[in-house]
Order: sequence, then C-alpha cells, then structure tokens
Amino acid sequence: MSERTEGRRTVGVQSRLPRVVIVGRPNVGKSTLFNRLIGRRKAITHPRPGVTRDAVEETWELGGGRVLLVDTGGITSERGGIFEPLVRERALREVDRADVLLLVLDVTELVPEDEELLELLRPYKERLILVVNKVDNEAREEMAWNFFSLGFDTVCFTSAEHGRGIDELEQEIERRLVVPEGGGDAPSAPEIDVAILGKPNTGKSTLLNTLLGEERALVSDAPGTTRDLLEGRFQYRGRWFRIVDTAGIRRRSRIEDDLEFYSVRRSLKVIEEAHVVFLLIDAQEGLTEQDKKIAAVAQRRGRGVILVLNKWDALTPVPNQFQAMKARIRFFFPHMDYAPIVKISARRGEGIDKLLDTALMLRDELGKRVETGPLNRALERWKEEVPPPSRKGRRYKVRYMTQVSSMPVRFLLFVNRREGFPSSYLSYLENRVRKEFGFSHIPIFIDLRE
Repeated sequence: MSERTEGRRTVGVQSRLPRVVIVGRPNVGKSTLFNRLIGRRKAITHPRPGVTRDAVEETWELGGGRVLLVDTGGITSERGGIFEPLVRERALREVDRADVLLLVLDVTELVPEDEELLELLRPYKERLILVVNKVDNEAREEMAWNFFSLGFDTVCFTSAEHGRGIDELEQEIERRLVVPEGGGDAPSAPEIDVAILGKPNTGKSTLLNTLLGEERALVSDAPGTTRDLLEGRFQYRGRWFRIVDTAGIRRRSRIEDDLEFYSVRRSLKVIEEAHVVFLLIDAQEGLTEQDKKIAAVAQRRGRGVILVLNKWDALTPVPNQFQAMKARIRFFFPHMDYAPIVKISARRGEGIDKLLDTALMLRDELGKRVETGPLNRALERWKEEVPPPSRKGRRYKVRYMTQVSSMPVRFLLFVNRREGFPSSYLSYLENRVRKEFGFSHIPIFIDLRE
C-alpha cells in the first residue's frame, strides 16, 4: 500500500485487515453477494451489466473478528466503453492484494469471458474459492455440479439474492483466514466521518485518491464516473478519518436513468452518517444553484460544511482573487456565512492540510457541549443588551435556554409564547451563541418551547 507523508499528515495508512476480494465478469451477482455478506445494501445492484466500476470496500464481521470485503468492477475483455480498461486494471490490482479470492460465476451460463478469467486466475488457485451463484432451485443445483470439472479445489453454491449457501461460504472463507479479533490498527469508530459531495466532475474522486495516497476511485473527464459509495480511512495529526466519495449530484431534470437516481439518493443519505461535508465547487465555474441546494441539505441536517474551491491551479492568477471569490459566495449564500471556504488543487495535493485542519475544527465544534449555568448567565446579559421585542402591546419573554444535543448542535429556548416569536430575535441569539461559545463555523438550531 502506498504511503505518503506531508508534515504531520500521513495518508494511505489504513488497518491491515485480511482482504477478501470478489471478482467476476459483469452481472453475475458480485454486488448482490457483497451486500448479502455485509448484511446491508451498499454496492449498487442493477440488471444492467457493469454497474460497479470502482472497488467498493467494507469492514465485515466474520467469526468474531473483522476482515475487509472488496467488491470489484466486472472484469471484461470488451473495449467498447471508455471505462472498461480502467475497471479491468483496478480489479486485477485488487486480485494481487487479496488474501482470499471469490470468483463468482453464473450457474446458468459459462461464457468466453468466464473462461478467460478462469485461466487468468489459475495461478491464484490456492487462495481462490469458486462461487457458483444464482443456484435458486434444485434444477440449478444439478447444473452447478458441472463446475467441479473446471479444476478448482473449492466450489461453493450460492443464491446471493435469496441467501442460499451463504453460511457455508462464510465458513470456507473463515477456514482460510486468520481473522484478527477486533480488527487491525485503525479504531473501530473513526473520530471524524467526512462525505465528499458536489456536482459531477468537480474532482471528488481525485480528492479521495489524494487523501488515501492510492487510486481507489476511477478518475475520468466523463461526468458521473463514480456510482458506488467509495470510502477509506487515513490518519492526520493522530486522528482517524473515514472519507466517503459519492456520486455527483445533478439537477433532477439532468438525471438520465433510474441507476443514476439511485446513486444520487444514496449520496444524499451519506450526509446523515457524516460529521463534515466537503462540498466541492469547480473554481472555474464558481458557485451554482445546485451547489447551494446540496449545501442546504447538509445544513438542515446540522452537518459541518466546508465549501471547497477545487481546481484552483487552473485559474489565471489575478490580485485578491480568493478574497473576491469568497465575497461573491457570501453575497449569494448569506444564510451560510459561517461555513469555511478553502481553496485546493486535489490533483496537485495543494491546500489539503488547510482542508483537513478545517475539518478537525468543525468536528470539535460539532461535539461541543455548553453547560446550562454559563449559558443562562450569558442569556441574561444578552437580554439586557437587546430586550425581546413586543407585539400588539405584549412583550415576548425569554425564560431560559439549554443545549439538548450535539451533532447536530441543538438548543431549547423556553419562552412565554411561541406563536409569532420574531425570527430576527432568534437570529440575534443564534449569533451570540456562536460568538461566545465557540460555534463559529457550524449550523446550530434553537427550538422554541413554552
């Protein structure tokens, strides 16, 4: 595994868990098997061949320990599409790194691509399990016995879709591995979860590869290269990050098929699991309406958002360029004036330390708790400086405030009546909380209660 150090930043340092790699031609059920083994739907499954392009990884509990399960893109000899050679190269690279290989075949047909794969992987015979998939009934089980003639020592019959044969397959994998209890070097729960979001072709996959110090995601000029959620772990300043690269989010009218819609829907769901969102913006294009909508989703969910101006190296330098672009973003995006703006070149690795330092700052703010006593002493002072307004001769009374959660940061404000309570006064209190209690760069929420 590649490793690179810049100052105190170490990227590409991940836990050395045993690797179980799933390979096969397109549409034999690799992603369905992957999802079945990890117990949830992570890899996208679709009748269209070649849906998985990148290698999708997940830590998998097996026999009281943990292994790394890897779903690869379908290996094909076809050269018609722009991605096939890249997908093939990436999948074969995973083969070399595997401790156990699961070669998945479709019981209903053995095609020339399968035969080519069988010969290609024969040198790895000692660590290979032949998985004959789609064995959904007794008739297909009779067909499956013919696969023993291919000359591999271990053959397992499965129906990944229905869960048939999965226990036996897991037992065979466990028999071949020495599974470390509790895992490897990385903590089971990373200190900071980061989601990379943005429109297609803004450099999300390039940033993921730069952070991990290896090519995990396919990088192409074609928008929409990433479909699956790609993730990895790395260490920075002694703290562990989990980083997730998502499919590019386009306007609904630009989403061309149901497969892309499913990818985008899951990308938005990733926000729920993240502490911090890197919203990548093409510095050459500037902020767009779609960027604003993506950021608004993250804001509503109380996540930290960093507006990341990528491809900064592609701009022609002019005086005060960064300040001017920040001012323009603030003007068109006033309701998120707290969100940090960072310029980077993911391709050159420039500005990455600043980006990660900012992410750590947001993570710390999101986890902060304010004691009720100091908060209410400050609240009394704020009320004296700016008293609550009145309406129709009746003054609104602010009684006290308490923090009820972190990540998202949420406060309850007790008042004499909620109806018609001025939003301007809520904004005033929000700004005072930010300034005096260290929530300067994240969204906070103040809910009213009588």
